Amino acid sequence: MDFQSISFTDVSRHFGRRRVLNKINFRCTAGETVALVGANGAGKSTLLGIAATLLTPSSGRVHYGDSVSASTAELRARIGVLGHDLFIYPELSAAENLAFFARAYGIRDVTRVVQSALERAGLDERDDPAGRFSRGMRQRLALERALLHEPRLVLLDEPFTGLDDAATAALRGRLIDLRDAGCIVLVATHDLETIDGVADHAVLLRGGRLTAIDDGPGSLRERYRRASRES
Repeated sequence: MDFQSISFTDVSRHFGRRRVLNKINFRCTAGETVALVGANGAGKSTLLGIAATLLTPSSGRVHYGDSVSASTAELRARIGVLGHDLFIYPELSAAENLAFFARAYGIRDVTRVVQSALERAGLDERDDPAGRFSRGMRQRLALERALLHEPRLVLLDEPFTGLDDAATAALRGRLIDLRDAGCIVLVATHDLETIDGVADHAVLLRGGRLTAIDDGPGSLRERYRRASRES
């Protein structure tokens, strides 16, 4: 299954009486990175969960290309997710973690794919259990776990958490590579300075509603502040 865009049409989500998302409308296309920003509790993780088919909208629809969202294995095989839970087994080494998920994804050349992922994560010389890794090392490992199967849609929730300057620069480069490869990338982040210059567009979630942040002059933080005042 392949698709060139993901579109949200009047997407709302309620948890009991609490409305987290209210008629969200926007579209992200192949080869485009969109930064999803907003305060804690604004609904960023919920929106990513819906995009990942892990949550269903209370109302509205999500389209993947010309198809309406469906929680099928075929669709999910084209989605890569990095959330707050890194899904790393602490008793396994980095290579063992990646090999486990590579087999789960049905990847054929597991050894080659795992070695490439270890090198990108800077963990190719570590053979100790992942439970001994720093938060930043686990974050890098989890990112490569999410990208092993070359997903079409990449959903990242605060991916810069715990990364030092070198790892942050490497992740920025990885995001640019994903965009250049034609992936659709949605990044929920508080780190406006780091995502600035990497994201093609940014949108603000506030009070369950979405506001586009203009692509004009000034830093993303400056444009974020303007959008926050106007929303």
